[in-house]
Parts: sequence; structure tokens; C-alpha cells
Amino acid sequence: MRLRSLFMVLAAALLVLVTGGPVSIAQNPVPPGRIPQAPPQGRSLFNMFWQIPEKPATQPRQQRQRVAPVQQRRAPTRVVVRDDPVIPKVDVNHHVLVIGDTLAGQIAEGLEDSLQDRADVAVENKAKADSGLVRTDFYDWPKAAAELLAADAKVMVGVVVLGPNDRQVIREGEITHEPLSERWLQLYKARIEAVATAFSAKRVPLIWVGAPAMQNARLSADLTTLNDLFRKSTEAAGGEFVDLWGAYVDSENRYTAMGPDVNGQVARLRLGDGVHFTKAGARKAAHFVDVVIRRILERTPTQNVIALPVPPEAEGTPAPAPQPMDVERLIDRMVSGIPTDLPLVPVAPPRPLAGPILPLTGAVSPGGDAALIASIQEARGRGDVAAGLDRVFGQGIAPEPRPGRADDFRWPRSN
Repeated sequence: MRLRSLFMVLAAALLVLVTGGPVSIAQNPVPPGRIPQAPPQGRSLFNMFWQIPEKPATQPRQQRQRVAPVQQRRAPTRVVVRDDPVIPKVDVNHHVLVIGDTLAGQIAEGLEDSLQDRADVAVENKAKADSGLVRTDFYDWPKAAAELLAADAKVMVGVVVLGPNDRQVIREGEITHEPLSERWLQLYKARIEAVATAFSAKRVPLIWVGAPAMQNARLSADLTTLNDLFRKSTEAAGGEFVDLWGAYVDSENRYTAMGPDVNGQVARLRLGDGVHFTKAGARKAAHFVDVVIRRILERTPTQNVIALPVPPEAEGTPAPAPQPMDVERLIDRMVSGIPTDLPLVPVAPPRPLAGPILPLTGAVSPGGDAALIASIQEARGRGDVAAGLDRVFGQGIAPEPRPGRADDFRWPRSN
């Protein structure tokens, strides 16, 4: 009996340990306005062995606050400062006509770059690939040059580059002449003169650019002969010859693809074919032509000069000399609307660059006998002043120092 009672007590204790103790039946009343919470979970033997996580207490949901959108600041505009000057747009009054083969086209592109500071000058590139003076059936440059000059009245200078494509036979009727033969040279020279005559007839300055050295030694040797013909015919017609040979050879006068560019930096000047220019090489060739073009532009008179009318002379008598206040009175009348009866002030003639040359030992006047320069003794005069000048400048003796003057180095100084 006791054993049964003891077994009942142990079973009850074990039940208490498993269930976590007695659960209160009476619940505390929940005040109004509060959220009821679940009773805390008791710690039992089952939780100790299996580690069941406890449920966290639920927190009241908070209302999210609206955040104002962040306004992105606009990045400041970058101001780019350029070193090159802004050239105002002006009317193009001068055209540079470039004719010839592909080398002429490359030099024309270089001239467009070198003449960017001259907004009044435009380069007209009329080059024709594979052209020359031999195959007139392919392209007749003497005829084309005359037509281009007649169609454009603004051409102020012409640039011609020919030669590398002309090592071919020239046909004269049924007869063909070998390149660089005697008759070939005569016919070729006549065609050079025909192109030069087309420019001289329009009074347009001509610049003939010689062919540079080529990688092919035989072609270079033939071009030296053609360059000599270009020089003589151009200068005979009043034009100017530009020699590019020295700019594309080394110290031993041999072809070189490398060399200094217009900025003095070593760069590649020729393409792999040994004939054409690179961009740096074309710009260098255009530099030599640009120098001549600017010299011609300086000699060209401007077209914006306005000559003021000179008042006519009345009955053969000269017009009275203008008074100092004539211009001011004329302006006042024009502003106030009063009719101006004052004659226009004549424009002063331009001063010559140099006056008449007079010899220093010549006469003062055409009919006089007095010398322009007197003797030294007469120029110094007479008396004590002349004696002092002769002592200083003639004998080289310094004058005596005077008290208070900068050359008075005596000590002690006299008060």
C-alpha cells in the first residue's frame, strides 16, 4: 500500500516537472485600451532538452514617417577656356586655287590648316588624282586652269603641284617620244608654259611647288630634271618656285620618311608607298607655300579703303585752306539737321616712306655756296665756353669739380 502511494507521489512530481507546473485558471482582467499579451511560457523539462525558442513579445506597429525626397543638386556647367583665338566671320575676298595631282590635294589640306587665322582667305582644292601634263587625253591642265580662273574672279594666287605621274611617253601625232628625251623635254616645257600663261593672262600670282624626293631612286633622279624645268618656266612667267627637296631628305641628300614637322618634333612625314605625305608631312609642305602666300597678301591692296571727295576748285582758284574749327562746325550742323554749306575737308596726302636724299656735305640750297656742316672750331664758337669744350672733348681733360655737384669727391666737404 505504501509502495503504491509512493509511486503515485513520484508520478505526480514527474507530471509537474513535465508540464511546468500548474496553470492558473483565473486570468487577470485586461484593462480597456491595452493589447492582451500571451502568458509567459513556462520552463519545462521538455524545453530544456529540445531547446524550443521562446516567441518574442509582439511590439506595437509604429507608423512610418514620410521622408521628404532629397533634391539632387545640378552639377555646375563647366566652362572650357580655349587658347586659340576666336576669329570673327568676315567675307571671303581671296581664293587660293590649288591644282595638280594627289600631292596637290594633300598640300591644299595643309593650307586649310595653316590659313585658319585668315578668315578672309579660302582654299579652293581642284586637284585631280593621277593627272599630269603628259596625258592631255585624260586631263588637260592648261585648258582646265584657264577655265577655273575665268569662273572664279576671287582667285588671288594659284598653287600648282605636278610631276610624279609624268614619266610616260608623249604622243605627237603618230610619233611617241620617250620620257626625258630631247623632244619630250621640249613638249613638256611648252605645256608648263601654257599653264603659267593662263595665270599671267589673268594677272594672278603663280606658285609652282616642286616635287619632293621619292623612295624610288630612279624616280627621284627624273624629278630633279622636271623640277629644273618647273623653276625656269615659272620664274620666266613672273611666278615663284617653292623647292621642297631639302625638307624630305637626310644629311646625305637621301630620301627619308622621318623628319622634323612644323613644330620641330620628329614625326613620320611620308606614307609607306614612298610618294605621298602623311598629315604631318602635308602640313610641313604647306608651311613653305604659306610663307609665300602671306607675302603676296601683304602686297595685295585692301578693298575697304574709301576715298573722300575733294571740293572742286572755283574758277581755277585753289580752295581755301581748312580752318581748325571747320570739322567741328560741320559735325554740329549735321547733328542739328541744318543744311551743311561747308565744303568737305580735303584728305591730307599720304606721307612718303622716305624723304629726299641730301648729302651732308652738300649745299644748303641749290644756288648757295654755304656748306651744310661747318668746321668743329666754328661749331664750338669762341670765348671761355669754347675753351672749356675744347679742353673736355678735344684734349680729354675732365672739368674741375664744383662744390655740391655729383663729381665733388673732396673730403672733408666744405659747407
